[in-house]
Amino acid sequence: MFVVVGVTGGIAAYKSATLVRTLVKNGHEVHVIPTADALRFVGAPTWEALSRHPVTTSVHDDVATVRHVALGQSADLVVIAPATANTLARMAAGIADDLLGTTLLATTAPVVVAPAMHTEMWRHPSTVANVATLRSRGVVIAGPAEGELTGGDSGPGRMLEPDEILRIALAAVRPRDLEGLRVTVTAGGTREPIDPVRFIGNRSSGKQGVAVALAAAARGAQVDLILAHVDEGVGAAASVPGIAVSHAGTAAELLTATTDAAATADVVVMAAAVADYRVPQIADGKVTKEAAGETLTLELVQNPDILAGLARDRRAGQTVVGFAAETATGDALVERARRKRERKGVDLLAVNEVGWEAGLEASENSLFFVDAAGDIVGRTSGSKRETADALWDAIVAVRAAH
Repeated sequence: MFVVVGVTGGIAAYKSATLVRTLVKNGHEVHVIPTADALRFVGAPTWEALSRHPVTTSVHDDVATVRHVALGQSADLVVIAPATANTLARMAAGIADDLLGTTLLATTAPVVVAPAMHTEMWRHPSTVANVATLRSRGVVIAGPAEGELTGGDSGPGRMLEPDEILRIALAAVRPRDLEGLRVTVTAGGTREPIDPVRFIGNRSSGKQGVAVALAAAARGAQVDLILAHVDEGVGAAASVPGIAVSHAGTAAELLTATTDAAATADVVVMAAAVADYRVPQIADGKVTKEAAGETLTLELVQNPDILAGLARDRRAGQTVVGFAAETATGDALVERARRKRERKGVDLLAVNEVGWEAGLEASENSLFFVDAAGDIVGRTSGSKRETADALWDAIVAVRAAH
C-alpha cells in the first residue's frame, strides 16, 4: 500500500517516527511529507532513513515528476500525525502553499489525522468547527487522547500512540465487508501436560491467529478470539474494540471453548496449532530421572480433531476455515494440502510451509488457499497482518460463491 505520512510541527512528531517505521516494516511504501516547522522537531535525515525515500517540504522540488500532486494521486492512504491546530485550520480552509497542502488537495484516498495540541486549543470553538468540517468531508479524526501534555499540563489533546493510529488508519482503508458477522478465531499453541512441570507443545507464537482476528475486526466483524499459549505481548495486541478474548490451555479446553463460540459464529477460523496427542494420564508429581531410569517411554493418545468436528457439525451458511502448517515442499505440499482439506471437510484451508526458520515464530508468512473443490484460489506473502487480510479476501469470495 502507498502511504503518505504528513508530519506537522508539534513535539509529538518524535512518535511519528515509530509509526513510519512500523508501516515500512509491514511492507508498505511510505512517503513522509513534513512541514517546515516539523523539521525543527525531527530532521529530514531521520524521515529519509526510516521511509527510504527523499523528503522535502517544497512544491518546487522534483518538479519534473509533478511531485506536488503525484504523491496525493498515488496514495492509498494519507495519515497526518501529529496534526496541530494550525494544520486542522489549514486543511479545513483548503490552504495549499506547501507540499503537504497540495498533496491533501490532490488525493482521493482516505485521510486520517491524529490531533496533538494543548487542551485549550483543542476545545477552542474554531478548532471544534474545523474538526466538524473535516469530519463532514470524510476525514477520520483519530483521537486525541487524554493525558499528560507538554509543559506539565494534562487533559485532552495528547496524540494517540503510534500503534493505535496505525490500527485506525488501516481500518479506514479496509472494506467493511464483514459488518454484521460474528467470527470465531483461535490462535497460539495448545500445551498438553505430562506432569506438573512438563508439557507437550509446539512453536506457534499466536501472531498469525491474532492478526486474523485484528483483520476481521477492522472489516467490521464481532470477533471471539480464543487464545491458547502465545508469545509474550502477542495477546495484548488483540485488546481492541470488536474483539472479545478468552483463553484455553489444552486441546480439550480449546475444543469446549471453540464449540461454544462456534454455535453463534458465521465464520470459524482455526488458526491455533493443536497438539495431535496427549498423555492419557497426567502424573500427579514430577516424573524424575531417579524413578524413570535411563530411558523414559511416554504413551500418547490422539486428541479429538477439533477442526474436522467443526466442519462436520457446521450450520447452514456457516463457513469453517482451517490452517495447515507443513514441512513438505513443492508439488508434495500441494497434494498433501488437498488431502488434508478433503479429510477435514473445511470450506477453505490456508496452507503454509514451515521449518526451522520459516512460518513459526516469525513476523512474516507465506500462504496459499485451497477451496472445497481442491483448487488453489489464492497465494499471499508478507507480514502476518497482510496475509490475514488476504485470507479474509478469500473467505469473503468463498461465502459469496455459496
